[in-house]
Amino acid sequence: MLPQFSQPQSRRHFLQHLAAGASILPTLEFIGHVEANAATVKKNQKSVVLMWMGGGPPTIDIWDLKPGSKNGGEFRPVSTKGDLQISEHMPKTAMVMNELSVVRSMSTREADHTRGRYYMQTTFVPNPTVTHAPFGSVVSYELGAKRKELEIPAYICIDGGGLSPGYMGMRHASFSVTSGGQIRNADAPDVSDEPLQQRLKFWGSVEENFEKSGRGDLPTSHHDVYRSAVNLMTSKQMKAFKVTEEKPEVVQAYGANNFGRGLLMARRLIETGVPFIEVNLGGWDLHNGVFNALKNTQLPVLDQGISALTSDLKQRGLLENTVLVWMGEFGRTPRINQDVGRDHWAKSWSVMIGGGGLKGGQAVGDTGPDGDDLVGKSYLPGDIWATVAHALGIPIQTVHTSSRGRPMHLANGGTPIAELIG
Repeated sequence: MLPQFSQPQSRRHFLQHLAAGASILPTLEFIGHVEANAATVKKNQKSVVLMWMGGGPPTIDIWDLKPGSKNGGEFRPVSTKGDLQISEHMPKTAMVMNELSVVRSMSTREADHTRGRYYMQTTFVPNPTVTHAPFGSVVSYELGAKRKELEIPAYICIDGGGLSPGYMGMRHASFSVTSGGQIRNADAPDVSDEPLQQRLKFWGSVEENFEKSGRGDLPTSHHDVYRSAVNLMTSKQMKAFKVTEEKPEVVQAYGANNFGRGLLMARRLIETGVPFIEVNLGGWDLHNGVFNALKNTQLPVLDQGISALTSDLKQRGLLENTVLVWMGEFGRTPRINQDVGRDHWAKSWSVMIGGGGLKGGQAVGDTGPDGDDLVGKSYLPGDIWATVAHALGIPIQTVHTSSRGRPMHLANGGTPIAELIG
Protein backbone atom coordinates (compact mmCIF):
# COMPACT_ATOMS: atom_id res chain seq x y z
CA MET A 1 0.00 0.00 0.00
CA LEU A 2 1.34 3.45 -0.88
CA PRO A 3 2.15 5.74 2.04
CA GLN A 4 0.15 8.92 2.55
CA PHE A 5 2.15 12.13 2.87
CA SER A 6 1.14 15.02 5.09
CA GLN A 7 0.66 18.35 3.35
CA PRO A 8 3.11 20.35 5.54
CA GLN A 9 6.03 18.19 4.39
CA SER A 10 7.32 19.52 1.08
CA ARG A 11 8.68 17.20 -1.56
CA ARG A 12 12.14 18.72 -1.14
CA HIS A 13 12.04 18.03 2.61
CA PHE A 14 11.04 14.43 2.09
CA LEU A 15 13.54 13.75 -0.68
CA GLN A 16 16.37 15.28 1.31
CA HIS A 17 15.79 12.74 4.04
CA LEU A 18 15.40 9.93 1.53
CA ALA A 19 18.68 10.90 -0.11
CA ALA A 20 20.39 11.03 3.27
CA GLY A 21 19.50 7.41 3.79
CA ALA A 22 20.40 6.34 0.28
CA SER A 23 23.39 4.32 1.37
CA ILE A 24 21.20 1.86 3.27
CA LEU A 25 18.62 1.38 0.49
CA PRO A 26 19.01 -1.04 -2.42
CA THR A 27 18.72 0.22 -5.97
CA LEU A 28 15.66 -0.31 -8.11
CA GLU A 29 17.45 -3.38 -9.40
CA PHE A 30 15.12 -5.08 -6.96
CA ILE A 31 16.24 -7.58 -4.37
CA GLY A 32 14.61 -10.83 -3.40
CA HIS A 33 12.78 -13.49 -5.35
CA VAL A 34 9.20 -14.05 -6.45
CA GLU A 35 8.29 -17.67 -6.93
CA ALA A 36 6.61 -18.06 -10.31
CA ASN A 37 3.92 -20.47 -9.23
CA ALA A 38 0.56 -20.53 -7.54
CA ALA A 39 2.10 -21.48 -4.19
CA THR A 40 2.81 -17.80 -3.54
CA VAL A 41 -0.88 -16.94 -3.78
CA LYS A 42 -3.04 -17.53 -0.76
CA LYS A 43 -5.94 -19.89 -1.27
CA ASN A 44 -8.95 -18.19 -2.85
CA GLN A 45 -7.13 -14.86 -3.17
CA LYS A 46 -8.90 -13.05 -6.02
CA SER A 47 -7.51 -10.76 -8.71
CA VAL A 48 -8.60 -8.91 -11.85
CA VAL A 49 -6.72 -8.23 -15.07
CA LEU A 50 -8.30 -5.44 -17.10
CA MET A 51 -7.07 -5.38 -20.68
CA TRP A 52 -7.85 -1.81 -21.68
CA MET A 53 -8.10 -1.14 -25.44
CA GLY A 54 -7.70 2.61 -25.71
CA GLY A 55 -9.31 4.18 -28.76
CA GLY A 56 -12.39 2.00 -29.06
CA PRO A 57 -11.84 -1.38 -30.77
CA PRO A 58 -14.08 -2.57 -33.65
CA THR A 59 -15.64 -5.48 -31.79
CA ILE A 60 -17.73 -6.33 -34.86
CA ASP A 61 -14.47 -7.49 -36.49
CA ILE A 62 -13.19 -9.35 -33.41
CA TRP A 63 -15.94 -10.89 -31.26
CA ASP A 64 -19.21 -10.45 -33.17
CA LEU A 65 -18.69 -10.88 -36.91
CA LYS A 66 -21.55 -10.46 -39.39
CA PRO A 67 -20.85 -12.66 -42.43
CA GLY A 68 -23.13 -11.95 -45.35
CA SER A 69 -24.06 -8.49 -44.09
CA LYS A 70 -23.20 -5.24 -45.84
CA ASN A 71 -21.49 -4.35 -42.55
CA GLY A 72 -19.57 -7.59 -42.29
CA GLY A 73 -16.23 -6.41 -43.58
CA GLU A 74 -13.35 -8.55 -44.82
CA PHE A 75 -12.95 -11.09 -42.02
CA ARG A 76 -14.63 -14.45 -41.54
CA PRO A 77 -15.78 -15.98 -38.26
CA VAL A 78 -14.22 -19.23 -37.05
CA SER A 79 -15.36 -21.78 -34.52
CA THR A 80 -13.78 -21.94 -31.09
CA LYS A 81 -13.53 -24.38 -28.19
CA GLY A 82 -16.58 -22.59 -26.77
CA ASP A 83 -20.09 -22.26 -28.17
CA LEU A 84 -19.35 -19.12 -30.18
CA GLN A 85 -17.39 -17.91 -33.17
CA ILE A 86 -14.80 -15.12 -33.29
CA SER A 87 -12.51 -13.56 -35.90
CA GLU A 88 -10.35 -15.79 -38.09
CA HIS A 89 -7.42 -13.59 -37.05
CA MET A 90 -7.74 -14.73 -33.42
CA PRO A 91 -6.89 -18.45 -33.88
CA LYS A 92 -4.93 -18.87 -30.64
CA THR A 93 -7.63 -17.19 -28.60
CA ALA A 94 -10.19 -19.45 -30.27
CA MET A 95 -8.47 -22.39 -28.54
CA VAL A 96 -9.07 -20.92 -25.07
CA MET A 97 -12.58 -19.53 -25.60
CA ASN A 98 -14.03 -22.32 -23.47
CA GLU A 99 -12.63 -20.25 -20.56
CA LEU A 100 -13.87 -16.89 -21.85
CA SER A 101 -17.20 -15.36 -22.84
CA VAL A 102 -18.30 -12.35 -24.88
CA VAL A 103 -21.04 -9.95 -23.85
CA ARG A 104 -22.15 -8.78 -27.30
CA SER A 105 -24.97 -6.43 -26.36
CA MET A 106 -23.25 -3.55 -24.58
CA SER A 107 -25.14 -0.29 -25.10
CA THR A 108 -23.49 2.65 -23.38
CA ARG A 109 -24.43 5.84 -25.27
CA GLU A 110 -21.07 7.55 -24.58
CA ALA A 111 -19.13 7.70 -27.88
CA ASP A 112 -16.54 10.29 -26.80
CA HIS A 113 -13.13 8.90 -25.85
CA THR A 114 -12.78 10.68 -22.50
CA ARG A 115 -16.39 10.29 -21.41
CA GLY A 116 -16.54 6.72 -22.67
CA ARG A 117 -13.47 5.67 -20.72
CA TYR A 118 -14.76 7.34 -17.58
CA TYR A 119 -18.13 5.58 -17.92
CA MET A 120 -16.67 2.15 -18.65
CA GLN A 121 -14.14 2.24 -15.82
CA THR A 122 -16.23 3.94 -13.12
CA THR A 123 -19.76 2.82 -14.19
CA PHE A 124 -20.94 6.45 -13.83
CA VAL A 125 -21.32 9.10 -16.51
CA PRO A 126 -19.14 12.16 -15.83
CA ASN A 127 -20.60 14.58 -13.31
CA PRO A 128 -19.00 17.94 -12.45
CA THR A 129 -19.98 17.63 -8.78
CA VAL A 130 -18.14 14.38 -8.03
CA THR A 131 -15.14 12.39 -9.25
CA HIS A 132 -16.12 8.74 -9.22
CA ALA A 133 -13.65 5.97 -8.50
CA PRO A 134 -12.58 3.55 -11.25
CA PHE A 135 -13.19 -0.06 -10.39
CA GLY A 136 -9.47 -0.63 -9.90
CA SER A 137 -9.59 1.78 -6.97
CA VAL A 138 -12.72 0.09 -5.64
CA VAL A 139 -10.97 -3.29 -5.69
CA SER A 140 -7.90 -1.75 -4.05
CA TYR A 141 -10.14 -0.46 -1.25
CA GLU A 142 -12.19 -3.64 -0.86
CA LEU A 143 -9.47 -6.27 -1.28
CA GLY A 144 -6.05 -4.65 -1.33
CA ALA A 145 -6.43 -2.92 2.02
CA LYS A 146 -7.11 -6.30 3.64
CA ARG A 147 -3.96 -7.95 2.29
CA LYS A 148 -1.56 -7.06 5.05
CA GLU A 149 1.21 -9.06 3.43
CA LEU A 150 1.00 -6.93 0.25
CA GLU A 151 3.79 -4.33 0.33
CA ILE A 152 3.36 -2.93 -3.18
CA PRO A 153 0.31 -1.03 -4.48
CA ALA A 154 -2.94 -2.92 -4.92
CA TYR A 155 -3.82 -1.26 -8.24
CA ILE A 156 -1.13 -1.44 -10.92
CA CYS A 157 -1.50 0.20 -14.33
CA ILE A 158 0.89 -1.04 -17.04
CA ASP A 159 1.73 1.12 -20.08
CA GLY A 160 -0.89 3.71 -19.27
CA GLY A 161 -2.10 6.09 -16.61
CA GLY A 162 -5.15 5.26 -14.56
CA LEU A 163 -8.08 7.55 -13.85
CA SER A 164 -8.19 9.60 -10.67
CA PRO A 165 -9.23 7.48 -7.67
CA GLY A 166 -11.87 10.07 -6.82
CA TYR A 167 -13.52 9.68 -3.44
CA MET A 168 -11.45 6.57 -2.69
CA GLY A 169 -8.43 8.80 -2.08
CA MET A 170 -4.88 8.61 -3.39
CA ARG A 171 -4.07 5.57 -1.26
CA HIS A 172 -6.08 3.65 -3.86
CA ALA A 173 -4.76 5.39 -6.96
CA SER A 174 -3.23 3.38 -9.76
CA PHE A 175 0.53 2.89 -9.67
CA SER A 176 1.81 3.28 -13.24
CA VAL A 177 4.75 1.37 -14.71
CA THR A 178 5.90 0.50 -18.19
CA SER A 179 5.89 -3.09 -19.42
CA GLY A 180 9.64 -2.93 -18.89
CA GLY A 181 9.11 -2.28 -15.18
CA GLN A 182 10.04 1.41 -15.15
CA ILE A 183 8.12 3.96 -13.09
CA ARG A 184 5.90 6.11 -15.31
CA ASN A 185 6.14 9.84 -14.64
CA ALA A 186 5.58 12.08 -17.63
CA ASP A 187 6.91 15.13 -15.79
CA ALA A 188 10.15 13.59 -14.61
CA PRO A 189 13.42 14.21 -16.49
CA ASP A 190 15.39 11.34 -17.94
CA VAL A 191 17.56 9.69 -15.33
CA SER A 192 20.64 7.53 -15.45
CA ASP A 193 20.97 4.16 -13.82
CA GLU A 194 22.41 5.85 -10.74
CA PRO A 195 20.42 4.43 -7.81
CA LEU A 196 19.70 7.70 -6.05
CA GLN A 197 18.22 9.31 -9.17
CA GLN A 198 15.90 6.34 -9.57
CA ARG A 199 14.70 6.76 -6.00
CA LEU A 200 14.19 10.48 -6.46
CA LYS A 201 12.12 9.90 -9.59
CA PHE A 202 10.06 7.21 -7.88
CA TRP A 203 9.26 9.15 -4.73
CA GLY A 204 8.88 12.48 -6.50
CA SER A 205 6.15 10.94 -8.64
CA VAL A 206 4.36 9.39 -5.67
CA GLU A 207 4.48 12.46 -3.45
CA GLU A 208 3.44 14.82 -6.22
CA ASN A 209 0.29 12.78 -6.79
CA PHE A 210 -0.53 12.93 -3.10
CA GLU A 211 0.10 16.66 -2.88
CA LYS A 212 -2.27 17.28 -5.78
CA SER A 213 -5.02 15.07 -4.41
CA GLY A 214 -5.91 16.78 -1.16
CA ARG A 215 -7.58 13.52 -0.11
CA GLY A 216 -6.84 10.44 1.89
CA ASP A 217 -5.60 9.73 5.39
CA LEU A 218 -2.66 12.04 5.90
CA PRO A 219 0.00 10.94 8.42
CA THR A 220 1.46 13.62 10.61
CA SER A 221 4.65 11.85 11.56
CA HIS A 222 7.82 12.24 9.49
CA HIS A 223 8.99 8.93 10.92
CA ASP A 224 5.97 7.09 9.50
CA VAL A 225 6.55 8.56 6.06
CA TYR A 226 10.24 7.67 6.04
CA ARG A 227 9.54 4.15 7.34
CA SER A 228 6.96 3.59 4.61
CA ALA A 229 9.48 4.73 2.01
CA VAL A 230 12.11 2.32 3.24
CA ASN A 231 9.63 -0.56 3.45
CA LEU A 232 8.47 -0.14 -0.13
CA MET A 233 11.89 0.50 -1.62
CA THR A 234 13.30 -2.63 0.00
CA SER A 235 10.32 -4.90 -0.59
CA LYS A 236 11.12 -8.21 -2.21
CA GLN A 237 7.74 -7.98 -3.93
CA MET A 238 9.09 -5.30 -6.28
CA LYS A 239 10.77 -8.21 -8.04
CA ALA A 240 7.41 -8.95 -9.67
CA PHE A 241 8.00 -6.10 -12.12
CA LYS A 242 11.08 -7.77 -13.61
CA VAL A 243 9.65 -9.82 -16.46
CA THR A 244 13.15 -10.29 -17.89
CA GLU A 245 13.75 -12.88 -15.19
CA GLU A 246 11.20 -15.19 -16.79
CA LYS A 247 12.47 -18.00 -18.99
CA PRO A 248 12.95 -16.87 -22.62
CA GLU A 249 10.37 -19.35 -23.85
CA VAL A 250 7.76 -17.89 -21.50
CA VAL A 251 8.50 -14.34 -22.66
CA GLN A 252 8.27 -15.52 -26.27
CA ALA A 253 4.95 -17.25 -25.62
CA TYR A 254 3.40 -13.97 -24.50
CA GLY A 255 4.92 -12.04 -27.39
CA ALA A 256 7.97 -9.82 -27.87
CA ASN A 257 5.92 -6.64 -27.56
CA ASN A 258 4.75 -4.30 -24.82
CA PHE A 259 1.30 -5.84 -24.49
CA GLY A 260 2.70 -9.35 -24.14
CA ARG A 261 5.25 -8.23 -21.57
CA GLY A 262 2.52 -6.32 -19.75
CA LEU A 263 0.34 -9.41 -19.48
CA LEU A 264 3.30 -11.47 -18.30
CA MET A 265 3.96 -8.83 -15.64
CA ALA A 266 0.28 -9.06 -14.69
CA ARG A 267 0.66 -12.76 -14.05
CA ARG A 268 3.67 -12.13 -11.82
CA LEU A 269 1.75 -9.46 -9.92
CA ILE A 270 -1.17 -11.85 -9.41
CA GLU A 271 1.25 -14.33 -7.89
CA THR A 272 2.49 -11.57 -5.59
CA GLY A 273 -1.04 -10.83 -4.40
CA VAL A 274 -1.94 -7.65 -6.32
CA PRO A 275 -5.75 -7.66 -6.73
CA PHE A 276 -6.14 -5.33 -9.74
CA ILE A 277 -3.87 -4.97 -12.76
CA GLU A 278 -4.68 -2.90 -15.84
CA VAL A 279 -2.72 -3.60 -19.03
CA ASN A 280 -3.07 -1.08 -21.84
CA LEU A 281 -3.02 -1.64 -25.59
CA GLY A 282 -3.78 1.46 -27.64
CA GLY A 283 -4.11 2.08 -31.35
CA TRP A 284 -7.79 1.25 -31.81
CA ASP A 285 -9.11 4.58 -33.11
CA LEU A 286 -9.43 3.13 -36.60
CA HIS A 287 -11.28 5.70 -38.68
CA ASN A 288 -9.45 4.47 -41.79
CA GLY A 289 -7.75 1.31 -42.98
CA VAL A 290 -9.38 -0.75 -40.27
CA PHE A 291 -8.86 -4.18 -41.80
CA ASN A 292 -5.18 -3.74 -42.64
CA ALA A 293 -4.48 -2.37 -39.17
CA LEU A 294 -6.31 -5.23 -37.47
CA LYS A 295 -4.80 -7.98 -39.60
CA ASN A 296 -1.21 -6.73 -39.63
CA THR A 297 -0.80 -4.94 -36.31
CA GLN A 298 -3.47 -5.16 -33.65
CA LEU A 299 -4.91 -8.68 -33.76
CA PRO A 300 -1.66 -10.70 -33.88
CA VAL A 301 -0.51 -8.96 -30.68
CA LEU A 302 -3.92 -9.29 -29.04
CA ASP A 303 -4.36 -12.93 -30.03
CA GLN A 304 -1.00 -14.07 -28.70
CA GLY A 305 -1.30 -12.12 -25.47
CA ILE A 306 -4.82 -13.22 -24.50
CA SER A 307 -4.19 -16.86 -25.32
CA ALA A 308 -0.87 -16.95 -23.46
CA LEU A 309 -2.22 -15.31 -20.32
CA THR A 310 -5.32 -17.52 -20.22
CA SER A 311 -3.31 -20.71 -20.75
CA ASP A 312 -0.59 -19.72 -18.30
CA LEU A 313 -3.05 -18.87 -15.54
CA LYS A 314 -4.92 -22.10 -16.18
CA GLN A 315 -1.78 -24.22 -15.97
CA ARG A 316 -0.71 -22.53 -12.74
CA GLY A 317 -4.08 -23.00 -11.08
CA LEU A 318 -4.71 -19.24 -11.01
CA LEU A 319 -7.46 -18.77 -13.58
CA GLU A 320 -10.26 -19.85 -11.25
CA ASN A 321 -9.43 -16.90 -8.98
CA THR A 322 -8.52 -14.37 -11.68
CA VAL A 323 -11.14 -12.44 -13.64
CA LEU A 324 -10.07 -11.36 -17.12
CA VAL A 325 -11.84 -8.35 -18.66
CA TRP A 326 -11.21 -6.98 -22.15
CA MET A 327 -12.84 -3.68 -23.12
CA GLY A 328 -12.42 -0.25 -24.63
CA GLU A 329 -14.40 2.94 -24.21
CA PHE A 330 -16.90 1.95 -26.93
CA GLY A 331 -17.13 -0.06 -30.16
CA ARG A 332 -17.08 1.10 -33.76
CA THR A 333 -19.76 1.62 -36.37
CA PRO A 334 -21.20 -1.38 -38.18
CA ARG A 335 -21.16 0.79 -41.30
CA ILE A 336 -17.78 0.95 -43.03
CA ASN A 337 -16.93 4.55 -43.97
CA GLN A 338 -15.45 5.93 -47.17
CA ASP A 339 -11.91 5.53 -45.78
CA VAL A 340 -12.41 1.81 -45.15
CA GLY A 341 -12.62 2.55 -41.46
CA ARG A 342 -15.18 2.45 -38.69
CA ASP A 343 -16.18 5.41 -36.56
CA HIS A 344 -17.24 5.76 -32.89
CA TRP A 345 -20.21 3.62 -31.87
CA ALA A 346 -21.63 3.00 -28.41
CA LYS A 347 -25.06 1.59 -29.24
CA SER A 348 -24.21 -2.10 -29.77
CA TRP A 349 -20.78 -3.60 -29.11
CA SER A 350 -18.86 -6.23 -27.13
CA VAL A 351 -16.83 -6.84 -23.98
CA MET A 352 -14.91 -10.04 -23.31
CA ILE A 353 -14.90 -11.47 -19.78
CA GLY A 354 -13.82 -14.79 -18.28
CA GLY A 355 -11.95 -16.66 -15.58
CA GLY A 356 -12.72 -16.10 -11.93
CA GLY A 357 -15.18 -18.98 -11.77
CA LEU A 358 -17.44 -17.38 -14.39
CA LYS A 359 -18.97 -19.53 -17.11
CA GLY A 360 -16.90 -19.54 -20.27
CA GLY A 361 -17.53 -20.37 -23.89
CA GLN A 362 -20.64 -18.22 -24.30
CA ALA A 363 -21.91 -15.32 -26.36
CA VAL A 364 -24.31 -13.27 -24.25
CA GLY A 365 -26.62 -10.93 -26.13
CA ASP A 366 -27.38 -10.35 -29.80
CA THR A 367 -26.82 -7.36 -32.08
CA GLY A 368 -28.89 -8.63 -34.99
CA PRO A 369 -27.75 -9.70 -38.47
CA ASP A 370 -26.12 -6.34 -39.28
CA GLY A 371 -24.70 -5.45 -35.86
CA ASP A 372 -26.52 -2.15 -35.66
CA ASP A 373 -29.27 -2.99 -33.22
CA LEU A 374 -29.96 -4.97 -30.07
CA VAL A 375 -32.12 -8.08 -29.91
CA GLY A 376 -33.33 -8.52 -26.35
CA LYS A 377 -31.47 -7.38 -23.25
CA SER A 378 -28.70 -4.81 -23.30
CA TYR A 379 -25.96 -4.30 -20.71
CA LEU A 380 -24.24 -1.33 -19.06
CA PRO A 381 -20.77 -0.96 -17.54
CA GLY A 382 -22.26 -1.49 -14.09
CA ASP A 383 -23.46 -4.94 -15.12
CA ILE A 384 -19.95 -5.93 -16.19
CA TRP A 385 -18.36 -4.71 -12.97
CA ALA A 386 -21.15 -6.15 -10.82
CA THR A 387 -20.32 -9.50 -12.45
CA VAL A 388 -16.66 -8.97 -11.59
CA ALA A 389 -17.57 -8.02 -8.01
CA HIS A 390 -19.61 -11.22 -7.69
CA ALA A 391 -16.63 -13.26 -8.88
CA LEU A 392 -14.36 -11.48 -6.40
CA GLY A 393 -16.70 -12.01 -3.49
CA ILE A 394 -17.42 -8.30 -3.02
CA PRO A 395 -21.08 -7.89 -2.00
CA ILE A 396 -22.97 -6.09 -4.74
CA GLN A 397 -25.02 -4.30 -2.06
CA THR A 398 -21.88 -2.44 -0.97
CA VAL A 399 -22.27 1.33 -0.71
CA HIS A 400 -19.33 3.73 -0.50
CA THR A 401 -19.49 7.38 0.51
CA SER A 402 -18.13 10.32 -1.46
CA SER A 403 -16.13 13.09 0.17
CA ARG A 404 -19.36 15.10 0.40
CA GLY A 405 -21.27 12.29 2.07
CA ARG A 406 -23.09 11.13 -1.04
CA PRO A 407 -23.82 7.36 -1.14
CA MET A 408 -22.16 5.56 -4.06
CA HIS A 409 -23.62 2.16 -4.82
CA LEU A 410 -21.14 -0.45 -5.99
CA ALA A 411 -21.03 -0.62 -9.80
CA ASN A 412 -23.73 2.06 -9.90
CA GLY A 413 -26.35 -0.50 -8.94
CA GLY A 414 -25.48 -2.87 -11.79
CA THR A 415 -26.62 -6.49 -11.80
CA PRO A 416 -24.36 -9.52 -12.30
CA ILE A 417 -25.02 -11.13 -15.69
CA ALA A 418 -27.00 -14.29 -15.01
CA GLU A 419 -25.58 -16.31 -17.91
CA LEU A 420 -22.07 -15.79 -16.56
CA ILE A 421 -22.58 -16.46 -12.87
CA GLY A 422 -25.13 -19.28 -13.13
